Amino acid sequence: MKLWNKCICLTSRKTMMVLTALLISTLVIAGILYEPENIVPSVEPIIEQPEEGEVTDSTSIWVPTEEDIAYQDSMYIIIQNTQNDISDIKQDIIYIIERLDYEDGTHDSIRYVKGGTIDKRRN
Repeated sequence: MKLWNKCICLTSRKTMMVLTALLISTLVIAGILYEPENIVPSVEPIIEQPEEGEVTDSTSIWVPTEEDIAYQDSMYIIIQNTQNDISDIKQDIIYIIERLDYEDGTHDSIRYVKGGTIDKRRN
């Protein structure tokens, strides 16, 4: 590159040192001149007065309404029904497993061999 009638090599050591010094000095000057107060004006938040019955912050106590209590009760009933269904299913599974082996030595359609894989899983 010819500049001022001189050949300047951009990959020479002197050129790299000059570019590095220019970059560092630019960053230092920008850091000194930077003042965040002047760039972004401070904005004070507008605080609105809460309406009656409205929760104002995280330290306030939530007081449930009748609708909230009814919703929670219905959720509790649904959870209880689900737990009862699961208990019934577990009892049915245990009943089916116990049906595999009878005391008189007979068994159901699954081939049950004492000491086999089913017996090891059961015990």
